[in-house]
Amino acid sequence: MINRRDLMLGALAGAGAFGFGRVNPDFLMSSAFAAEGKALRFLGAEALTGNWDPTTHTNLGQLIVEGFVFGYLTRAPMKPENPGELVFELAESLKPLDTYTLEVKLRQGIKFHDGTPFTAADVKATYEYGSLPDRPAQWYPGRVTVDVIDDHTCHINTKEFGYPASLYYYLSSFLPIMAAKDVANKAQLSARMNGTGPFKYVDQKGDTTILAANADFFLGAPKIPGVEYHFVGDTTTRTLSLLNGEADIIERLEQEQVDTIAKDDRFAIHKAVSVENKYLFFRCSKKPFDDPRIRLAACHSIDRQQVLEILGVSGTFSKAHISPVKFGYTEVADYPEFDPDKAQALLAEAGFPKGEGLPELTYYSSVGFYPKTKEYAELITGMLQEQGFKVNLQTLEVAAWGNLLYDKPGGGEGNMIDCGWCTGSPEPDLVIRTHFHSSSKRITGIVDPEIDAVLDKERNAASIDERKKILQEETLPTIARKAPALALFTSVFIHAYTKKLDGLYIYPNGMQDMSKATLA
Repeated sequence: MINRRDLMLGALAGAGAFGFGRVNPDFLMSSAFAAEGKALRFLGAEALTGNWDPTTHTNLGQLIVEGFVFGYLTRAPMKPENPGELVFELAESLKPLDTYTLEVKLRQGIKFHDGTPFTAADVKATYEYGSLPDRPAQWYPGRVTVDVIDDHTCHINTKEFGYPASLYYYLSSFLPIMAAKDVANKAQLSARMNGTGPFKYVDQKGDTTILAANADFFLGAPKIPGVEYHFVGDTTTRTLSLLNGEADIIERLEQEQVDTIAKDDRFAIHKAVSVENKYLFFRCSKKPFDDPRIRLAACHSIDRQQVLEILGVSGTFSKAHISPVKFGYTEVADYPEFDPDKAQALLAEAGFPKGEGLPELTYYSSVGFYPKTKEYAELITGMLQEQGFKVNLQTLEVAAWGNLLYDKPGGGEGNMIDCGWCTGSPEPDLVIRTHFHSSSKRITGIVDPEIDAVLDKERNAASIDERKKILQEETLPTIARKAPALALFTSVFIHAYTKKLDGLYIYPNGMQDMSKATLA
């Protein structure tokens, strides 16, 4: 098991998610793209959607590809020692003018890949479109208007919608900037990516997305001529492809693959505390998990230490509903830990002594994407059964699991479902407001006025320092006490790559900076 502090202190090379497509069994034998030997070949664990509008999905694989192509106002390295750091990219500065106005100064001389100049009108179109409540990737605190002051100055304005503009400080690293003319033409926006980033979208061929270096990238042309994102849904196939020279970098490895690759001195392994917590979500709008006592009883039935032992290098300790690389993280004092006596006392208090009278509970888990889900789901099922919960575990391929993931009228499918949530920003509300506020309740279906109140209080704080204090002293403890989900652990993202690759930076959500990389 990797201890979070060990990872923070160790040498780190750098720093969903859902969706699944077919595994390509012919990849090792017949990759025409790999045979060319020109572009860097990245083997991803997740299929892409085929719709290139960044607001249409919550797909981590697609976010990785978008990170190569699009530009962002800022980038967030999210290093554990300084999770709140921002690096300016398309923006030169972010300055609060008042509670509801954030001034953005933009770099000059930047062009989109189609030659269109980048201006404040593109920021306006992106943010006003991306914050609409009907967007599938609408994870934002509310709508915004953007006032264009001149070509390279704009004001993000939230007064009309009643919350502070300072929330867009960290969100500046999350939403990729789209061209205004593309936002106005949704067919074009969906058909191909047009960004300002170091690589240009070229084509999609089967399970392979082909990108080429942008010679006009404003920070300098990449030295790598291109990047290919190959979807290969099987961990063993990804590992063999790397070992056989058919891939340059692969992701989402388990302990066995790490052990195999580590023995070969041609390759390097990168481990990083990620921005992703893995959760056991309760369907809070349905009995019996509409009662917080039953939810807490389930939490106290689970020995998370044993879960971490199964995960090995792929997971690390967390004691809050956000990752340690999120703004405002703190170890919550009363976070529910393994305590069978408390579990039994809560069950008895709720009218179900030793679980007697509880209905059979369906627990959905996925296989094929997250490491060791089947193994630790079986462990969790056994632990819950020991305390009197009648649990029926259903392990599904990711496509089927993803179709059951979200809340719906009358409550989501089953009673429990596990899922990670990985966003490329230190902003904590991308997780906690998305899942636990009644305006979203994305998976849990929870409607709890007390949770709403503490989420609204931290969102509406007058300053970043005040917001951090509320998060740590009120918001996170309240969510832990109400337990709409149990954060089982923080994922450790593991990539393996050829040592011929140098100058790579991997963000803790799996996105990568190849703009300065070389491939010998």
